[in-house]
Amino acid sequence: MYLENLVIDALDPQRLGRFWEAVVGGERLTDEPGIFETRLAVPGGPELDLCFQQVSEPAPPAPRLHVDLAGGPHQDEEVARLLALGARRLDIGQGDVPWVVLADPEGNPCCVLEERAAHAGSGPVASLPLASTDPDRDAAFWAWLTGWTDVAGSAPRSLRHPSLRGPLLEMVAEAAPHGPTKNRCHLDVRLEAGDDLDTVAAGIAERGGAPLRTDWGDLPWTSFTDPSGNELCLLPARA
Repeated sequence: MYLENLVIDALDPQRLGRFWEAVVGGERLTDEPGIFETRLAVPGGPELDLCFQQVSEPAPPAPRLHVDLAGGPHQDEEVARLLALGARRLDIGQGDVPWVVLADPEGNPCCVLEERAAHAGSGPVASLPLASTDPDRDAAFWAWLTGWTDVAGSAPRSLRHPSLRGPLLEMVAEAAPHGPTKNRCHLDVRLEAGDDLDTVAAGIAERGGAPLRTDWGDLPWTSFTDPSGNELCLLPARA
C-alpha cells in the first residue's frame, strides 16, 4: 500500500485545481467535467496526486487536513506569488506567528511557512497537518497504512516517505474526535498487487479505524475512517 492522493472537494474543480497546480508546479493528469488532477513529483522522493472533485456544499469552517507550503528564506516572495494567483490573507486567530495564513480561491486555509530544518527536501508542500485525538496512536496507524516512517524528535508527531523527501504528515493534537461533518480534504491509499482488501480492512479495524458508510453509489474504492474519524479511501490495485 502507498499514499497516492490528496483529495480536495471543490465547487469548481477546474478553477481550484489550476490554482493549486500553479502553486506546486504540478503535472496535469485529468481535466474533465467534475474532476481535475495534477501530480506533484518530489525529485528522489514520492509522487502525490492532488485531486479536486466537485461537490455542491461550501467548505466547512474548520478543516481537519490542510496544506502547509514551504516558504523558507523566500517566504515573502512566495506569499506574494500566491496572492497573485488568487489566494487571500486569512485571519483564523493565529496571532503573531512566523508563518502566514492564506485562503485558496474557495476559502480553504493554507500556510506559508518560515524556514525550518525539518522541511529540508520537502519540495513545495512542506507538510500535511492532520487533526488527531491521539498522535502516537494515529502515527502508528498511518505508518502501517502508508509505509511512511517516523520523523525522530518531531513535534508534532510526524511521518515521512522512506526516502526522507517530500512533505511531512503531521498529527496535530485536538481535544475531541471528528463529528459527522464531511471532511473537505482527505487522503487516498492505493493497494498494490497482492494486497487483499478484506485483510487490510481487518487491519484498519484492529488499529482503531472503521468502515465509513456512504450513500455515494457504487464506487471503485472503499471508504474508512482513521481512529480520530478522519476519512480515507482505499483504491484498488492497478491492473
